[in-house]
Amino acid sequence: MPSSATSSAAPPVPKASAKKPAGESKGASLLKSAASAPAKGRSRTVNLAKASVLAKASVLAKAPRARTRKAASAGAAPRGTAESSGFASALSRFNAYIRIECGLARATLEAYGRDLDDLVGDLSARGVTTPAAVEPAHLVEHVRFLSRERGLDPATIVRHVSTVRVFFRFLHASNLIAQNPARLLERPTKWRKLPDVISPAQMKKLVEAPTPDNSDLWERDRAILELMYAAGLRASEVGSVRLNQWFPTIASLHVVGKGSKQRVVPVGMLAAQALTRWLEAVRPGIVQGDEARADHRLFVSNRGRPLERVAVWMLVKKYAAAAGLHNVHPHVLRHSFATDLLRGGCDLRTVQEFLGHSSVVTTQIYTHVDKSRLRETVTRFHPRFDR
Repeated sequence: MPSSATSSAAPPVPKASAKKPAGESKGASLLKSAASAPAKGRSRTVNLAKASVLAKASVLAKAPRARTRKAASAGAAPRGTAESSGFASALSRFNAYIRIECGLARATLEAYGRDLDDLVGDLSARGVTTPAAVEPAHLVEHVRFLSRERGLDPATIVRHVSTVRVFFRFLHASNLIAQNPARLLERPTKWRKLPDVISPAQMKKLVEAPTPDNSDLWERDRAILELMYAAGLRASEVGSVRLNQWFPTIASLHVVGKGSKQRVVPVGMLAAQALTRWLEAVRPGIVQGDEARADHRLFVSNRGRPLERVAVWMLVKKYAAAAGLHNVHPHVLRHSFATDLLRGGCDLRTVQEFLGHSSVVTTQIYTHVDKSRLRETVTRFHPRFDR
């Protein structure tokens, strides 16, 4: 997403008093220490601004909030306030920007919408009803609310913070607000987890789990599992791929992924054969020529309608249980696809292209999964390793 220029002016800093009053907050103490430190250019200004935000957030944290009983019991901000508040016009313009100019995927747009609904609901409960009235301290307290009261995972909070920063950056760049209150908002630490994978032997058991005994659509289900592992598809991509995106002559699949990024992935013989059986022997009898209802999708339900992402998720879980595998979900097949390519000697850039990652940094996580390959590399090149 293109970044826009933000204001470099720090929020106004209150003057530090000579004597510490009783019950002074931690943020106020930090403000005084920052104000009394020697000047060090811009870093001192930023420190003063952050200390001011902490001081205000500490006061806001102690102030009562007019939250609904239902929202308080559920641990979530009141929903449904975004459309009817003073944020409606700003949200409408922002949604048009990320949908039309940025071309974000539907799932990403929905995630942005949920995050902003949470934000506006929480701000409204604090009496903040317009974007111009939002202060940095309000956003700091909102992040605390997400962490302490709702107990969200750090990865989810990082996404929330990213949404808030992009939203207010857009409003500031569009001259809808005078200053960007999210300029100093920091993201919480996000630990990077190694992706879960399964071995080739376990993958063989999984793709062979669909049989005529456990499903009437076993040819479709086997084709889905084979294709997900052969092409590294996401669950959403399985349901969205269309007939004209499959090229049987060259056994390749044209995939439109996140952010409308496109890639062409070659498909192995076993997956191509399973897909051909489904398309020639089973799908015509289900669709019965009604491609308008099927929306020309490669995979359809038993009623001839497009296959939803949730259905793909449940399908994978069903056959993983039948194969005696635990903690297997659609993305595990994608992780295993990338890991097995690297284990076989494929270079990182090619794997990045197959997965549709914008940055090779995202793909590098798979290099830490195959420990045997790392040990072989060190053994080969280090002069005093396992000698």
